[in-house]
Amino acid sequence: MGSVSVVIPCYRYGHFLADCVRSVLDEQPGVDVRVLIIDDASPDDSADRARELAAADARISVAVHEANRGHIATYNEGLLDWAESDYCVLLSADDRLTPGALVRATALLDANLSVGFVYGHPLTFQDSAALPVARGADWRPGQWAVRPGLWWLRRRFRTAQGCITSPEVVMRTSVQKRIGGYDPALPHSGDIEMWMRAAAVADVGHIRGADQAYYRRHGANMSTVDFGGQLDDLRQRRAAFESVLVKCGEAMPEADAWAAEMRRKLARQALRRAVRAYDKGLTHTIPVAELLAFAADCWPDYRRLPEYAGLRVRRAVGERAMPYLRPLVVSAAVNRGREWVWWQSWRRRGW
Repeated sequence: MGSVSVVIPCYRYGHFLADCVRSVLDEQPGVDVRVLIIDDASPDDSADRARELAAADARISVAVHEANRGHIATYNEGLLDWAESDYCVLLSADDRLTPGALVRATALLDANLSVGFVYGHPLTFQDSAALPVARGADWRPGQWAVRPGLWWLRRRFRTAQGCITSPEVVMRTSVQKRIGGYDPALPHSGDIEMWMRAAAVADVGHIRGADQAYYRRHGANMSTVDFGGQLDDLRQRRAAFESVLVKCGEAMPEADAWAAEMRRKLARQALRRAVRAYDKGLTHTIPVAELLAFAADCWPDYRRLPEYAGLRVRRAVGERAMPYLRPLVVSAAVNRGREWVWWQSWRRRGW
């Protein structure tokens, strides 16, 4: 069974460290694991807590930055400069692995040399809440899927979004070194961009029938997207996909068609968010005009998209009345859809 280097970046999350490290060292039987905790100049006692853990277990190393370098530089320090095991993991100090997660991931990677990284299903829980019960006690080797990397990459462009939270990923270290680390130009979407680059050079594995990590939700999560951040989320995702096109476009068949589908999907997602702003009476909070401009920039023919028709209706009704009239508007749209389906059926039958 392969060895694993686990990088745990920490900034003011010292109070989570013991639980995070325990999930790596005490709940992965039979796996040779080494841990590096990198404290990025936390202003609290996080560095001291990290040193206490290292003093109690020789498998733990600690690096402490004198000045804050930011999360991207910290990630790359661990993954590119320190990791030397067969496989590597980036695990935020506020998250944790499920029991046996590394056992399952390394079994898949050992059995499938073409696979560059493995992921699985993460469990989300609220800060301070009890951990949900994780599946995996009856898991057996072979309960996995291996997909060609370009097939997986094609799926990402088709949906214009990722399917990974982050702590559930185990990557082959040789692949990590080959593709490089996180792109500093993508501070908020560098993870999906990096995984897509990995899929451009290697296959992708997926664990079935088990949960692979716990992702903690709390107010300080970097990935939390509030109403005001919805436009930023779309922009950052587009930047990630555009970056992959530049770096890996030659390896992607029909890259232009993939790019067009991605941009069209992002335009539709922007319009849906604008529609929801009217439905929830949040047009004063959600930047509807900017979402519309983003959709137009992604897909100049955005007025022909089905979501735009819904937005036009809502704008005509008005932002104040729409939350009250939404059931009627939605019902009318559903009925129009049924009429369209009936009409197409009637035409096909030649009636």
